[in-house]
Amino acid sequence: MTEYPAVARVAARVLLDRSAAEDVAQEVFLDFHLRYPHGHQMAPGWLRLAAAHLALNRIRGERRRSNRELGVGEEHSGDESPEMAALARETRQEVRGALGRLKRPQAALLVLRYSGLSYAEVAAALSIPVSQVGVRLRRAEAALRKEVERDQISPSG
Repeated sequence: MTEYPAVARVAARVLLDRSAAEDVAQEVFLDFHLRYPHGHQMAPGWLRLAAAHLALNRIRGERRRSNRELGVGEEHSGDESPEMAALARETRQEVRGALGRLKRPQAALLVLRYSGLSYAEVAAALSIPVSQVGVRLRRAEAALRKEVERDQISPSG
């Protein structure tokens, strides 16, 4: 299906792991086929939203393992010092952890928007009016900032 790259991209944006994102995309397409064997008019939005939800669920499931896995499978450029790479990795981990604690609709909205979808595509995926995307996005970003700040104040969480 032509939606596969977009679905995998949404999952990769959340998981930061191409292989895990491809697993999520395959699972999403299988679930879609089982639910809608004859297709569905809202397939693109449904597939992307399902990828966001499934990827977020994977993050939530990883919470207990995250300290052990810090840095595994991540690459950094040769131009980047080890200190900068460690800081970037730590920041990504903080954001992923905070994203995993947000309400599902807020997390999905952020994932879809920052995966490159337009406001119209986000609205279609979430079945909301386009006029509400900006407001909801700002609220979700504020909630994410609050979660990240909470981690910085109390790192033991």
